[in-house]
Amino acid sequence: MMALRSNMKRVWIGLISAIALAGGFSIRAIAFAQTPSEPFPPVASVRQLMLDLIHPSSNDILLAIFRGGPKDEKEWAVVRRSAVTLAESGNMLMMRGRARDQGDWMKDAKLLVDVGNSAYKAAQAKDGAALAGLAGAVDASCTTCHKQYRPNVFPKDGGSK
Repeated sequence: MMALRSNMKRVWIGLISAIALAGGFSIRAIAFAQTPSEPFPPVASVRQLMLDLIHPSSNDILLAIFRGGPKDEKEWAVVRRSAVTLAESGNMLMMRGRARDQGDWMKDAKLLVDVGNSAYKAAQAKDGAALAGLAGAVDASCTTCHKQYRPNVFPKDGGSK
C-alpha cells in the first residue's frame, strides 16, 4: 500500500512538472493562476439578469409582502435568497460591460443593492413589518431605472403608449 502511494505521488509530481514545462510557465504561475489580473468579464446580458434574476426575485419579495408576510422558515428563506439576489444583481449591473453610464444607471443600480440589503436584514430578523415597509422601495428600485432606460415599458410622463 505504501509503495502504491509513493508511486502515485511520483506520477502526480511528474504530471504537474510536465504540464508546467510544456506550457512554458513555472509551478509558481500555476499556484497563482486563480488570481485574476483583470476583473471578470460579464457572462449574462442585462436582459438575462432582468429576466432570470431581478424580476423573479423582486416578484418573490413583493408576493411575500402582499400575502401578509412569510409564514414559515421556508418562505423566509425564499425572501432571503431573493433579497441577496437583488443586492448582488445591483452590483452586477454596475460592472464594466453592463453599466450604461456613470450617472443615473449607477444610482439606480445602487437603489437595487440598498433595497436588497434592507430586505435581507428584515428576512434575517423575520421582521414582517420591516419587510412590508419595503414594498414601495422594491417597486421604486425597478421603476426608477425603467423610466430612464426602458421608456417603452414605463414612459417618463406616466402615460401609456
